[in-house]
Amino acid sequence: MKKIIKIISIAIVLFIAAGYLLNELSQSRTFQFFGGLVTSVETDEKVVALTFDDGPGENTVEILDILREHDVKATFYLTGYEIEEHFDDAVQIVEEGHEIGNHSYSHQRMVFKSPSFIKEEIERTDELIREIGYEGEITFRPPYGRRLVLLPYYLSRDDRQTIYMDIEPESYPEIAAEASEIENHVAENVNPGSIILLHVMYESRRESLNSVEGIINELKDEGYTFVTISELLAYENQE
Repeated sequence: MKKIIKIISIAIVLFIAAGYLLNELSQSRTFQFFGGLVTSVETDEKVVALTFDDGPGENTVEILDILREHDVKATFYLTGYEIEEHFDDAVQIVEEGHEIGNHSYSHQRMVFKSPSFIKEEIERTDELIREIGYEGEITFRPPYGRRLVLLPYYLSRDDRQTIYMDIEPESYPEIAAEASEIENHVAENVNPGSIILLHVMYESRRESLNSVEGIINELKDEGYTFVTISELLAYENQE
């Protein structure tokens, strides 16, 4: 009986350890089983990409007004179901000259999902992005940043990289609660080739939206130029 209990205990420990390892791998910023993973770009040029996840949402017009006022082009990682719900807003993002990325259709974690689920999530959203008039390259960012094997493999077959980020101030609750703290975090951690991630489409993220103008002004004062993800990747290819 003691031997059985010991075996069960070891099995439980191994199961927990495996779960922890898979969880860490699914959101790693340095490792991916297949394809390319981009968290930033190595360059000496003071360029940075400002990216927004989710939406279109209730604050689409406001964020577009801010970007237009400061002559900044950003990359919006939109979800398919929200494009359908706010189609005109999605069209406006395109008409304002911003880059559109694919953030899946339903915004579910794309780990432990079937190949058919992954294919449908990506291709359905790609089609909607084309329907709103976007003609450029469509890069992909996984919901919650999670991916393991099947998603990276699917993307790699089309030579499509996974776009991540190296600056994510909202991942720290004490920073996300204040616009000024978000601005300071970005300014203190930015480097040439950085990718900044913010969520600004909903009122629950009001502080993030309020931080955008300050981030733009601060980084411009430091000599940075804002580019889209596709433009940033081009700097990497020049190295």
